[in-house]
Amino acid sequence: MNPLRDFVVRVAIPVPLPQLFDYLAPAGIGPDAIARGMRVSVPFGRGRRVGVVVAVVATSDIPRARLKAIAAILDPQPLLTTELLDTLEWTARYYQHPLGEAIDTALPAGLRSSRALPVAGDLALALSANASDATAKSGSASARLLEILRNGPALFATLDTQWPDWRRAAANLRRRGLVETIHLKVTPVAHARITPPPPTTEQMAAVATIAAESGKFAPFLLEGITGSGKTEVYLALAEQALARGEQVLALVPEIGLTPQLLRRFRERLPAPVHALHSGLADGERTRTWLAAARGEPCVILGTRSAIFVPLPRAGLIVVDEEHDTSYKQQDGLRYHARDLALVRGKALNVPVVLGSATPALETLANAIAGRYRKLHLSARPGGARLPQFRIIDLRGKPLQDGLAPELIAGVRACLARGEQALLFRNRRGYAPALICRSCGWHADCARCDKPMTWHRADAMLRCHHCGAQQRLPPRCPQCSNSELIPKGVGTERMEQALTTLFPGVPVVRIDRETTRRRDALADLLGKLTPDQSGILVGTQMLAKGHDLPNLTFVGMIGVDSGLFSADFRASEYLCQLIVQVAGRAGRAHKPGEVWLQTHHPEHPLLRDLLRDGYAKVAIELLEERRAAELPPFAHLALLRAEAKSQTAVEEFLAAAAQSAASPNGVNLLGPMPAPMPRRAGFHRGQLLFSATERRALQVFLPDWLARVRVLREAKRVRWAIDVDPVDLY
Repeated sequence: MNPLRDFVVRVAIPVPLPQLFDYLAPAGIGPDAIARGMRVSVPFGRGRRVGVVVAVVATSDIPRARLKAIAAILDPQPLLTTELLDTLEWTARYYQHPLGEAIDTALPAGLRSSRALPVAGDLALALSANASDATAKSGSASARLLEILRNGPALFATLDTQWPDWRRAAANLRRRGLVETIHLKVTPVAHARITPPPPTTEQMAAVATIAAESGKFAPFLLEGITGSGKTEVYLALAEQALARGEQVLALVPEIGLTPQLLRRFRERLPAPVHALHSGLADGERTRTWLAAARGEPCVILGTRSAIFVPLPRAGLIVVDEEHDTSYKQQDGLRYHARDLALVRGKALNVPVVLGSATPALETLANAIAGRYRKLHLSARPGGARLPQFRIIDLRGKPLQDGLAPELIAGVRACLARGEQALLFRNRRGYAPALICRSCGWHADCARCDKPMTWHRADAMLRCHHCGAQQRLPPRCPQCSNSELIPKGVGTERMEQALTTLFPGVPVVRIDRETTRRRDALADLLGKLTPDQSGILVGTQMLAKGHDLPNLTFVGMIGVDSGLFSADFRASEYLCQLIVQVAGRAGRAHKPGEVWLQTHHPEHPLLRDLLRDGYAKVAIELLEERRAAELPPFAHLALLRAEAKSQTAVEEFLAAAAQSAASPNGVNLLGPMPAPMPRRAGFHRGQLLFSATERRALQVFLPDWLARVRVLREAKRVRWAIDVDPVDLY
């Protein structure tokens, strides 16, 4: 064997095919110069693709004469660590997804091409050469930024902490050619840090228990009531890990939580704290990923996709609000970041902390079974108390834009005390439906057969399922009547109603429409200062982790829909939502109150939750799941299919079901229509597989999917497999 020629490089390429691809090494390159985890540029089809070396092997099943050579080796050493590549191989196998696409998901966009790696160093903003005499309107944001930069370049991270909205001013100056982005190699210096509040006895015990497991895999459930100081536990543990020269990964469910936590972490910790989420520019994400890959002691604070950051010197992994379904990817590689945090923690030999006031039933079941150690934070620091609940019975009551008279009176009393109120409605837009008073016509999405939501501010009808939109018709398309009336209440309508009811009081609406711009959520929350009265109106974006010390009143509108859903997880989700939204009230020294509007005040779920709390209701829900053989006491895989033709969907699912035969230990439900049978113009159907043993499902799926891929009917539909689905839609 000639070591310079007689070997084959096995490459994972980001294409929707389950196999790997064999290549020859470039001329003159021996097996010692190419290693697992390196990126390579390879010929593929009529072009070139960037792939990752998975193995160097002696032979190929394909004759050498037919193998093409790698065009270029892009990295001098492996970019993906052995642990990360092993984890990605496990992920691809478990979620039944092509390895090349799994690796592509893990890499930031800047590393998916053959371009040179970004320059090392921290991003900073500096004045350009022609800005010495530049001016801006006195008092403007541009003038403020120019004044800062005249003292020298400013790190992006520093600007983020001191002035979250600085990028808008930078964009204005950049258009005038007055500023530029540079890279600074910064030597960390000691800086004055904010003194932490005195820890509670429970916080100290939690920190000590977790810290004692440093250097080995140990999963913990940190179950703490809202406002109990779970973040303080994370910070204390992170500080210890950084002191040992280690890295910390902290996951949060939403981008909106990142700025607030970034500020807290940077104010308290002596090492760099990097954000990593989809809202950042590609260059920023790539530099953060590479800094972590170099093993620099730091904290990575990110959303779901940050689970794939390299951690060669890992010391701790934290998953905050671990119950949140945002951790589950809903397309492409359908991974669950919480579950992968545990996989990585085991591979890296580090503690993993899952924090929540309302743990997912899967997590609770693991804690009850002894797989996770359970730690409690049962009180709010400083004597702050949990809010009191009150039910408003809506039966027979007149409502004003969806608001009961008692709720309006409660908001008025809150404002009179100089405090803040939050009204929660998990529907954006002005009204969920628009109908004709004369003939009953209603505006439906032609592609989904579902009502379109009226967005009054821009006179548009929008489908919240597929994104279709159209202008508001001037009159009924069916009978030409001009009286079209809104039905139902969205956040936009509530904002308008509250502005009318409470003139002169700031009303801040927080939903997807108002937070599209970067840093918009932080800016909106900043409109209400801690000593100011005001009203927040919003969707579930407000339920997650925000600390508003002057907020003492929470009103919840429209919770009834969760009481009668066909989704077996609906009861769990509703209880979590109520507790999380309620937890925004009374987090400081002022007592809080939570009022729930409902037409079903005697419903057992509401009654038990308000009387006994989430922990007891969760145990009852677990028993119901056990009796019904539903997760976490069963393991699911869902085959979804969609096509323009309903017949094509039905024929594919029938063929897929037939090819499953009678799998050992696996039950098949279907074919059946999806709970939403039509979306975006596509007919939808599904097959559901269930097994009481996870291994039985994992043994069955690979061979069955191989048969599905070659079905003639598969070419006429779009289909995907979802392992451990969090919803059946």
